[in-house]
Amino acid sequence: MRSLPLEPENRRIEIGARLRAIRKARYLTIDDVAKVSGLTKGFISRIERDQVSPSLNTLVELCDVLSIQIGSLFEPLEVQVVRAGEGPHLELGGIDAEERLISPRHESRVQVIRSTIGPEGRSGDELYSLSADVELMHVLSGEVDAIFSGDSWRLGPGDTATFKGTEPHSWSVASPGGAEVIWVLVPALWKL
Repeated sequence: MRSLPLEPENRRIEIGARLRAIRKARYLTIDDVAKVSGLTKGFISRIERDQVSPSLNTLVELCDVLSIQIGSLFEPLEVQVVRAGEGPHLELGGIDAEERLISPRHESRVQVIRSTIGPEGRSGDELYSLSADVELMHVLSGEVDAIFSGDSWRLGPGDTATFKGTEPHSWSVASPGGAEVIWVLVPALWKL
């Protein structure tokens, strides 16, 4: 059986932006990379702007300097989209609140929840805590009281409170029209 010739996709793989982002994340300048790699600053700059296609040996050298595996430059972009209204409903115990997961179900690094809270909305009568390292509460609309043992803050549209999830807390809507709130939990508490 003869193999069938495949037509190339004619798609250029642009790795320059990834190389630049990695270099900057490592707090390296082009000059730093040039000194270690033996490449010129101008050549590295042109690689990062995808103006030239480096040889395999040059890529290996750059990857060694940046402490990354060469294959990581060619990994597909990982983007997960959750469309408005498509995240699963959650029952987190909030009173007069509709809660929906808006981060991907299987994301373990972070969990984002959008709450539409009615005028009588509150978390309950008792302070509670979560096993999250960080909890963030961002008010989109309305006013919400963030309550901690001994302290409370009234948050309005655009206000954000960030705290340890293990800190005992609760919340209560303070505006007659209800509120919209985004909650961010790091790391995610569960996978659905």
